[in-house]
Amino acid sequence: MQATVTGPDGQPRCGWCGIAEEFFGYHDTEWGFPVDDDTRLFEKLCLESFQSGLSWRTILNKRDNFRVAFKHFEISKVAKFIDKDVARLLDDPGIVRHRGKIEAVINNAKRAIELQKEAGSLAHYFWQFEPEELAQPEMVSSSAVSEKISKDLKKRGWKFVGPTTVYSFMQAMGLVNDHLPECSIRGAVDSARRAFTRP
Repeated sequence: MQATVTGPDGQPRCGWCGIAEEFFGYHDTEWGFPVDDDTRLFEKLCLESFQSGLSWRTILNKRDNFRVAFKHFEISKVAKFIDKDVARLLDDPGIVRHRGKIEAVINNAKRAIELQKEAGSLAHYFWQFEPEELAQPEMVSSSAVSEKISKDLKKRGWKFVGPTTVYSFMQAMGLVNDHLPECSIRGAVDSARRAFTRP
């Protein structure tokens, strides 16, 4: 969806904002802005994994519930989840109750701790894959970089991190700026990325 839509302030936004009113706030203040906090990065990747096969609207509307259910995605706490936590989550109507995805988050928390020890931080690991900036957003569902990250994470034992999920994560955490050239927020994201100190 490449056409823009008009935002609440009368300015153009990326077309996907038109799907749901609540997308505007997320689009304007989060999507594409660079992130270097490991907890936020882990949350974003987990939520993108939960989104697989579903609409982002479903995940965004349940995000606060996910945060409570998964201890605000504090990696060390999630890594200690056991079978009774899985049962609790499967009984929680506030989140997406998918056993495979729930167990993947717990597994990935353990793998994240391993990666932090090796790379220093998740931020340092992911930002090393930053691609050269394109004049135009790619508007694709995956890329050579997302395939490379996906392959490496899977080799490290991560789950539910296919190339499409990883590319959505790259867009969300600012590894790429996929706001349309006509989008009124693209400039703010460009500025944030220029001012951002890479880990």
